[in-house]
Amino acid sequence: MILGLICAVLVIVFDQVSKYAILDWLGERIAVNVCDFFNIVRAWNTGVSFSMFNSYGSLGAYVLSGAAIIIVLMLFYWLKTEKNRLSQTALGLIMGGALGNVIDRLRFGAVFDFLDFHLGEVHWPAFNVADSCICIGATIIVFQALVAQFKKKEK
Repeated sequence: MILGLICAVLVIVFDQVSKYAILDWLGERIAVNVCDFFNIVRAWNTGVSFSMFNSYGSLGAYVLSGAAIIIVLMLFYWLKTEKNRLSQTALGLIMGGALGNVIDRLRFGAVFDFLDFHLGEVHWPAFNVADSCICIGATIIVFQALVAQFKKKEK
């Protein structure tokens, strides 16, 4: 369990420090082109992934924060019973990412996203460190479930 909690705390710290540093570095700029496929941008997301549910204003920030906290509590309960260290790490990544974004919602009313990858004029929705950790953690959990299912069918 300690491994997952350490991961969660590290994700929160890295997420918040990166957001602070990028906001400070950007200053008044909206975007900085880094290379042909990547920009650093100032994007505020009041919704969830890919800006879904983006039109609910400050009420949405509190509702989404409440939902995220409930999910984190459920993941914490899972973490308490999880013996697999990779699963503990994955749960910590998800919990830390969710809480990093909750901090933004409660502080700013929106989540600060700044990583903008694109191919020509086609842009992937901007995201941040917390979003990345949530995706990595969820991918690990899904792959572990698929491997477990495969092993079960082999027997």
